[in-house]
Amino acid sequence: MPYQVGVTIRAEVSPDQLPPLRKLLADTGRKGLTEPPFDFAHLRGVHFARLYLLDEVADLDGRPIPAGLVFMSEVDAPLRRHLAQLIDVAGDGIDQAFAHCAGYPGPGARRRTRIAWLRRHLVPASAYYVNTVGRGLDQIRQEAKLRDALEDRLDQGGWTGRAAAGVRQDLQDYVAGRGDLSWAWRPPPEPPLLFRIREAVHKAAMPLLLLLLMPVLLAILPLWLVALRMSELAPQPEIKRPAQPQLARLQAWEDYETQNPYAVIGFIKPGRLHVLTMRAVQLATSYGARHLFTHGSLAGVKSIHFARWVPLDGWRRMTFVSNYDGAVEAYNDDFINEIWWGLNAVFGSAVGYPPTRWLLWGGARLEQPFKYTLRNHQVPVPAWYTAYPALSAGNIANNARIRAGLPGEMTPVQAEQWLSLL
Repeated sequence: MPYQVGVTIRAEVSPDQLPPLRKLLADTGRKGLTEPPFDFAHLRGVHFARLYLLDEVADLDGRPIPAGLVFMSEVDAPLRRHLAQLIDVAGDGIDQAFAHCAGYPGPGARRRTRIAWLRRHLVPASAYYVNTVGRGLDQIRQEAKLRDALEDRLDQGGWTGRAAAGVRQDLQDYVAGRGDLSWAWRPPPEPPLLFRIREAVHKAAMPLLLLLLMPVLLAILPLWLVALRMSELAPQPEIKRPAQPQLARLQAWEDYETQNPYAVIGFIKPGRLHVLTMRAVQLATSYGARHLFTHGSLAGVKSIHFARWVPLDGWRRMTFVSNYDGAVEAYNDDFINEIWWGLNAVFGSAVGYPPTRWLLWGGARLEQPFKYTLRNHQVPVPAWYTAYPALSAGNIANNARIRAGLPGEMTPVQAEQWLSLL
């Protein structure tokens, strides 16, 4: 079983290249990334991918930040293979997109040169969430196939009056007779040993480091809390209703079907206090995503397949992106109802976020200002790919439970519960 990595590639776009790039992204969004020239359906292990544009802006000191093209993917490791396949398989599309970016070597350059350019433009995430760590693309597709096969068998009828245990035995016999489903009798393999060792070391080391630093942190904490609260009590800019053109840009590229992409970006408040607070919170977020929220729920939100937080421009800006189930309004409601405290901690140091109290309270609990803030900072994602568009995170988890319950013996009650998954 592989583990998943989040890939972020960002490259500068010159002003004269913005109009043709916008057109290319819009055309790509209408045609999709599945077939050539991108041909993402033939890339190994890609769960989701996207291409979108960050407009040119001025930072809080008035310094210009050039426009940038961003490519992101969620893919089964290794990263090395993925970067190579972006050129070997999706090269025509990658060349067309990044040809608008400063310094891209172009299709005439050697393969190694183009791969090296992509690698140089990688941007590390400060935190990365995977719905279920280690669940690879092949497993997701296989388990969906198993469910379809079992439901097709059930659709053939003739089950009236049969006990649940007898129906399950018939389904077991049916799977046993199909060579293409022989894998279903085995549990999915674990992630590589090196990955598990690395994660175990990180899980243990971070609390130990925190314990060693505790005397210093306890001395600093009162000063930090006072400074933070004073900053929160300072006058805050008014949070305005999103302009109609902004809403129209977003609505053109959202609410696809079962799943949707999401991206927001904003500036971190000026001053060391807020940058250090953001960095500390991101360390905690990364730890939680890697070791605590690894089996289908991000602190209570179960509709997210993948999410990441990526600092940009030397920690002047932070972007959050995700692949989620359902409509955007319901997704935002999940934030408010389930994880408001986490959002406040993560984004309380961002410019334009609703005012917080002691970092954790207020903020996202102010529903309308919070939703205005999200829409004001949301970025359209015109070119987006999903490898399993009909499957929600709940469907995927349910399919895994079906596979897990296929082999072995069950009591009549357990057999009935297992059949209810179909």
